[in-house]
Amino acid sequence: MSTAARVYNRSPVAALTPAQHLRVRRIEALIRVAAPALDLLLFTGDRVARIAGRNQIDPEPARRTMGGSARTPIGGPPERTTA
Repeated sequence: MSTAARVYNRSPVAALTPAQHLRVRRIEALIRVAAPALDLLLFTGDRVARIAGRNQIDPEPARRTMGGSARTPIGGPPERTTA
C-alpha cells in the first residue's frame, strides 16, 4: 500500500456522455408525466380490493402431522410407519 494520500471524492463510475445525459433526462421526464396516472391506478386497485373483500380472507391454519415424522422424503409422499 502506498503512503500517498488517496482521493476519495472521485466518481466511482465514468462520466456520462451528452447523449447519455439527454437519455436520462428524457426517461425521468417520462416518469414524471406518468407518475400521476400510475398513482391513480394504484389507488383504484386498492379501493377495488377493499370493496371485493380481498383483505378479509382469514389465514389458513397451520397444518398438523398425524404422528410419525414431520418431514417427507424428497419427491414423494410422507413415509408411513406401521406399528
